[in-house]
Amino acid sequence: MGHPELVVFNLICCLATAGAAKLGAVYTESGFIEGVNKELGFLGDSIDIFKGIPFAAPPKTLEIPQRHPGWQGILKAKEFKNRCLQATITQDDTHGSEDCLYLNIWIPQGRKLVSRDLPVMVWIYGGAFQMGSSHETIFQNSYLYDGEEIATRGKVIVVTFNYRVGPLGFLSTGDSNLPGNFGLWDQHMAIAWVKRNIAAFGGDPNNITIFGESAGGASVSLQTLTPYNKGLIKRAISQSGVALSSWVIQKDPLFWAKTIASKVGCPLDDTLKMAECFKVTDPQALTLAFNFSSTEYPTKNYLAFVPVIDGDFIPDDPVNLFANAADIDYIAGTNNMDGHIFAINNIPAVSDISMDIKEEDFYKLVSDVTRSKGVPGANATFDLYTQSWSSESSQETKKRTVVDFETDILFLMSTEVALTHHRTNAKSGRTYSYLFSHPTRTFVYPDWVGADHADDVQYIFGKPYAIPLSYQAQDRTVSKTFIAYWTNFAQTGDPNTGHSAVPTHWAPYTVENGSYLEITKKMDANSMKQHLRSNFLRFWTITYQALPTVTGKDIVPEDNDVPVPPTADSE
Repeated sequence: MGHPELVVFNLICCLATAGAAKLGAVYTESGFIEGVNKELGFLGDSIDIFKGIPFAAPPKTLEIPQRHPGWQGILKAKEFKNRCLQATITQDDTHGSEDCLYLNIWIPQGRKLVSRDLPVMVWIYGGAFQMGSSHETIFQNSYLYDGEEIATRGKVIVVTFNYRVGPLGFLSTGDSNLPGNFGLWDQHMAIAWVKRNIAAFGGDPNNITIFGESAGGASVSLQTLTPYNKGLIKRAISQSGVALSSWVIQKDPLFWAKTIASKVGCPLDDTLKMAECFKVTDPQALTLAFNFSSTEYPTKNYLAFVPVIDGDFIPDDPVNLFANAADIDYIAGTNNMDGHIFAINNIPAVSDISMDIKEEDFYKLVSDVTRSKGVPGANATFDLYTQSWSSESSQETKKRTVVDFETDILFLMSTEVALTHHRTNAKSGRTYSYLFSHPTRTFVYPDWVGADHADDVQYIFGKPYAIPLSYQAQDRTVSKTFIAYWTNFAQTGDPNTGHSAVPTHWAPYTVENGSYLEITKKMDANSMKQHLRSNFLRFWTITYQALPTVTGKDIVPEDNDVPVPPTADSE
C-alpha cells in the first residue's frame, strides 16, 4: 500500500485486544473499515469477515468504473450488498442495484498474533455474463460463495466481489462510442483494489490467485490475458470456461446493440447518438430489453451480451494474447459431463428415461452447430461421435454421446487448446490440467450421469462441511481434496505443496504428454492420466477446420455457431 505505518497501526490495534487474535478496524486507502470476528471452536481459532467493502465508486451507466472517493469515520462492513442490476430468472423483472461494486473478505486467524502475508484467492462468479453475485443464496442464510471453509481449511484469504452483467455490463456498439466490457473493467478494479489494500488485512499482495467457474472461469482467463493486469496476478484457476470458449467473445456486438435500441427507442444509424441515448435510458429498461431465454432467436444467440474484442482491455483475439500470461501459474479443467444441462435443453430425451434418442435428433443438433461447414461438416462430426453406436446402441450410450458432444464443443476442447497455448507461451508460469468426475446425485439424474456443469463449485466452497446433513462422507472427501489442491496452488504455485496434504501427486501439464488429474472420491497414482479425448481434439482442431466452408448471407459465422442455452451458468 505504500503506508507501512498503517500496517503497524493495524497490528497494534489487533494485539491490544484481549483473547483471540482479530483485526478490529482496518485502515484502507479509502478509510477505516470494521467487520466481524467469528470464533470457530474451543481451539481459539477465529475468522475475520468483512462484507460490503466498496472497491470502486457507484458506477455510471455504461461507463468504466472509477476509484471510490473514500469516507469519514469507520465503515461498518457486516452485510452483503446488493447484486448488480440484472434480470430475474423469469426474465420479467429485475433485481439488484446499479450501486453494486462491493467485495467481501474472509481472513483466518489463530489464537495469538493476527495472520500476516497469507496467500489471497479472489473468486469470480459464473452466470453466463448475465446473472450472479458475490455470495449467492442457497437457502435461508446459507451462501454458495461463502469463503469461510476455504479460508480456514486452506489458510488463505478469500475475496469475492460483484461485477456488472447483462446489457449493463457488456452492451457495446463495437466501436469507441460504446466499447463494452464494463463487467471486465469491474473485475479488474476489484483485483487492483485487492493488490493495493490486502496487506492491511494480513494478505500478501504479491501472491494473488484469481479463480472462477464457467463465465467466471472465462473471466479469469481473460484477466490473465489483458495487459491491464500486468503484475497484479500471480496465479489463476479456470473451472469450466476459458477465454477461447465459443460462447465468450461476441463478434457482432452492433447487431445486439441495435436490437436493444429498437426496444428502448434509441437511434439505430448513429452509434454515438445510440450510445448517448443508452446512457440516459432507464437501466431497468435496458436490462429487460433483451430476453435471453426468448425463442425469438436461435439458441446459439442466447448469450448476446458477453465480452468483445475492444482493442483496449481485450486488444486482440484472446488466442493471440497468451504471452501476457507467461509468468502466471495456471490450472484449467472441466467437469466430465459439463454439457449435460445443455444437452437436456437441446434434446429433452437425454434426461427422460421414458424417451429415446433418435438419430435424426442428434444429427439436427450436430448440423446446427456445424452449419458454417455445411453438410460435409455435419456428416463428418456425426460419423465421429456415433462410431460406437454400431456396436453399442443402447439408449445410455446414445445419451452419453449427446452429453459428450455438448461438453466437447462448449467446454472441453477450448480448455485443452487454452492449456496448450499457456504451456507453449509460458516462461516461469506452470500449467496444470484436471477433469472432475464425481457425480452429485439428485433425484432427477440417471445413474450414468457424472459431474454436471457447476457441480464442482459446492465442493470448492466446502458445502459438504458447512451443511453436512445435505451430503455424504464421500462428498466431504471430495471437498477436502479440492480445497487442498486449490489452496496449496495459491500458496506455492504447486498444488502438491503447501499447508494441506493431498491424496496423490498432480503432475504438470505438457503439450507432449497431455497430463491431467482426474478428481474423484477415491484418488491414487492411477488418477494421473494423459491425452484426454485426444481423437476428438484432433478432429476439432485439424479435420473440422479443413472441411469445406459454406458461404451465404444466412450462415452464422463459425465462432458464434455453438448453441448455448440461457442457463449457461449456474448461479
